[in-house]
Amino acid sequence: MRGGSLNAVALVLAAFFVFPVYWMLSTSFKPASEILTKTPTFLFTPTFEHYGTATGVDMFWTYVRNSLTVAFGAVLLALLVALAAGFAIVRMRFRGRKGLVLGVMMAQLAPWEVMVIVMYLIARDTRMLNSIGFLTLIYFVMVLPFTIWTLRGFIAAVPRELEEAAMIDGCNRAQSFFRVVFPLLAPGLMSTSLFGFITAWNEFAMVLVLNKESEAYTLPLWLTQFQSAFGNDWGATMAASSLFAVPVLLLFLVLQRRAVGGLTSGAVKG
Repeated sequence: MRGGSLNAVALVLAAFFVFPVYWMLSTSFKPASEILTKTPTFLFTPTFEHYGTATGVDMFWTYVRNSLTVAFGAVLLALLVALAAGFAIVRMRFRGRKGLVLGVMMAQLAPWEVMVIVMYLIARDTRMLNSIGFLTLIYFVMVLPFTIWTLRGFIAAVPRELEEAAMIDGCNRAQSFFRVVFPLLAPGLMSTSLFGFITAWNEFAMVLVLNKESEAYTLPLWLTQFQSAFGNDWGATMAASSLFAVPVLLLFLVLQRRAVGGLTSGAVKG
C-alpha cells in the first residue's frame, strides 16, 4: 500500500510539472481561433502556422547564431578556467586559498541583476555595446563561480594516489592531470556544461540592456517580438518557446548519454 501511495503521489507531481509543457506544445499547434476559447480544447486539427510566424521573423537565424555563440563560448571559457582553478584549490596549498574559495561561493550567491547598470557603464565606456564578444565574457563570468565550485568537488573526489602513481611512472604534473584525472571528470564536466549552457541560453536582462541593435539580439529577445499594442500572438509565442527549449533538451540528451558511457567504461577497465 505504501509503495502504491508513493507511486500515486509521484504521478500527480509529474502531471503537475509536465502539464504546462504539454499546454505550451499543444497551444503551438492549435488554430488561432481555438487558443483563447472559454472552454479549453484538447482535440483539434494541428497547424504549423504559428511555427512559420515564429521562424519568419526578420534575422531569426542571426538570433540563433548569436545565442549559440554566447552560450557555447561562455561554457568553454568557464570550463577551461574552472579546471585550472579547481585543480589549484584542491591539490595546491597557497596563501589566500580559503579566501579564494569563500570569494567563489559569495560570487555564486550574488544576484547578477544588480550588476546590470555597472556592466552597461563598462560597455558604454569601452564602446562594447551591441557586442556579442562582450556579452560572451559577461556570461562567462556569470557561470564561472558555479563551474569552479562544482568541478572542485569532482577533482577532490579523485584520489591523489592516482596522480602520484602516474608521476612515479614518469608523468609530470600536467600529464598526470590530463591522462588520469581529466578522464574521470566526465560527469562533472557534463553537469557543469549543461548548467552553464542553460544559464547563458536563458539570460535576458543583460542582453536587453546591452544590445539594442537587432543584429546583436539573442533568442530571449526574439521571444518578446510577438507582443504588440494590439495584444499577444499566443500561438507564435508558444511555438517560439517550444523551439527555444529544443537545443537545451538535445544537449541534455547528448551529455547524459556520454556521462553514463564514461562511467560504465571506467568501471570495466580495472
